[in-house]
Amino acid sequence: MSEIKFYLDRFFRRFHWFLAVAVSISAIAIVVALTLPPAYESEVRMIVESNQIPDELARSTVETSAMEQLQIIEQRLMTRENLLRIANENFIVRGQQDMSADEIVRAMHTQTTLSRSSGRNQATVMTITFEAPSARATAGVLNSYLSVILEQSAEFRTERAVTTLEFFEQQVEHLEQDLDVKSQQILEFKNRNAEALPETLNFRMSEQTRLQDRLTRVEIDIADLNNQRTQLIRLDEAARQIGADPNKATIQLSPRQVRLSELHQDLSEARSVYSEDSAKVRHVKALIAQLEEDEQHESGETDAAAVAEQIETRESLMLNIQLADMDSKIATLEEQRGNIEAQLDANSASIERTPANVIALEALERDYKNIQTQYNEAVSNLSRANTGERIEFMSRGQRITVIEPPAVPVEPTKPDRKKLAVAGMGVGILAGLALVYLLEFMTRTPRRPEDIVARFDVMPIATIPYVRTRQQMVVDRGVRVLVILAILVGIPAAIWAVHEFYMPLDLVADKVMNRLGVRW
Repeated sequence: MSEIKFYLDRFFRRFHWFLAVAVSISAIAIVVALTLPPAYESEVRMIVESNQIPDELARSTVETSAMEQLQIIEQRLMTRENLLRIANENFIVRGQQDMSADEIVRAMHTQTTLSRSSGRNQATVMTITFEAPSARATAGVLNSYLSVILEQSAEFRTERAVTTLEFFEQQVEHLEQDLDVKSQQILEFKNRNAEALPETLNFRMSEQTRLQDRLTRVEIDIADLNNQRTQLIRLDEAARQIGADPNKATIQLSPRQVRLSELHQDLSEARSVYSEDSAKVRHVKALIAQLEEDEQHESGETDAAAVAEQIETRESLMLNIQLADMDSKIATLEEQRGNIEAQLDANSASIERTPANVIALEALERDYKNIQTQYNEAVSNLSRANTGERIEFMSRGQRITVIEPPAVPVEPTKPDRKKLAVAGMGVGILAGLALVYLLEFMTRTPRRPEDIVARFDVMPIATIPYVRTRQQMVVDRGVRVLVILAILVGIPAAIWAVHEFYMPLDLVADKVMNRLGVRW
C-alpha cells in the first residue's frame, strides 16, 4: 500500500507535465477530428471474363493471364501523365491549385486504393476505391479511371494481336523471298550443270556402254579395212611379179571371150548328159560358133605384148579404185571414232562431276525444304494470327467487364470524428504517463530510505524529509497553476493561430496525410 501511495505522490508531483502533454495531444486530436474535411468514397468493381469463343474452335493470339493483364493495366493507369490529367479534370483535394505536380501525384496515389482477388476456379476481380472531398469528384475520378482501364485493355490486346499478325506477315514475306532465291539458285545450278545432273546419271551410264560398244565395232571395221587394203597391195605386187615373166603372163579375157568360155563349159556339161544330136547341144554349139565368128571378125589377130599391157593398165586402175574406196571408208570410220571418243570423254567428265553435283544439289534442295517447312509453319501461324486479330477486334477474347460502376456517394464515409477524438485522447494520456515515467526514471535522487539502502548499501538511522517554507509552497503552486493555464489557454490559442494565420487545419491534415501516404 505504501508503494502505491509513493508512486501516486510522485505522479501528482509531475502532474503538470502529464497534464501538459495529455491536454496538448488531446486538444490537437479533438480539433483535428472536428476540423477534418468530410471524405467521400466510391468504388468500381471489374471482372476479367474468359474467351467468348472456345479455344478448340478458334484461339486468341494474346495469351496473357488475367492477373498479369490487370497488373499491366494498373501500371499504365497510375502513370504520372494520367494522374495529372484526371486530377485537373476533377477536384481531388482542397488547395489543389496551390499544389505542385509531385504533390498532386502523391495525393492521387494516396487517395486511390486498388485491390485484386483471384484463385483456383475463381474469377479474377479488380476493385478500385477513391476518396475525395467531393462526392461528384469521387465518381468522376473513378469514371476516368474506368475509361482509361477499358481503353488500355482493348488497346493492350488489339496491339498485341496486331503486332503478332504483322510479325508473321513479315516472316511469311521474308520466307517467300528466301524460297524464290533458293529456287533461282537451284534452277541456275541445274542449267549450269545440265549434262551432269543425278537424274540423268543412269542414261549417261548406259550411253557410255553403248558408245564403248560402238567404238569397239568401229575399231574392228577400221582394222578389217586396213587388213584388206594390205592384202590387195600384196596381191597387186605378186601379180606384177608374175606379169613380168612372159611365160607366166595371163591374158585378161573380154566379155565375149568370157561368154565363150562359159559356153564351152556348158557344152561339156551338156555332152555329159545329152547326146550330140540333142537340141541343147546343137543350140550351145550354134552360140559358140556365132561368138567365135564375131570375135574373129572384130579383133583379128592381136599382138600378145599389147594385150598384156592392156591387161596391166586395167588391173592398176581397178586396184587404185578399190584402194581409194577403202581409204574413204577408213577416213569415215576414223572420223566416227574421233567423235565417239570425244563423246566418251565428255560423258566420262560429266559422270565424274555428278557426285559433287549431287552433294551440292542435295544441299540446295535441303535448304529449300527447310525453308519450305518454315514457310508452311509461318503460313499456318499467320492464319491463326489473323483469326486471333479478328477475335480481339470483335471483343470476343478475354476482356474486362464492369460489374459495379462507380456511384456518387450520398454521405461522407470519413472521418469517424468520435473515434479520432477518443484515440487522440488515449494517445495523449499514454504520452503524458510516458513523460512522467521518463522524468522519474532519469532522476537519480533518493526519495525514500529504501533508495538510500539500495544505492549506498547503508542503513540510515533516521530520515528527515525536506520541509518547505510557506513561501516555497506558494511559489510551487503558482508555477503549477500558470503551467496549467498556459496549457489550457496557450495550446488552443496556438491551434487557432495556425488555423487563421498560417493554413486551415483541414489543409494541414490533408498535407500531412498525403505526405505520410495514409488516410484516416
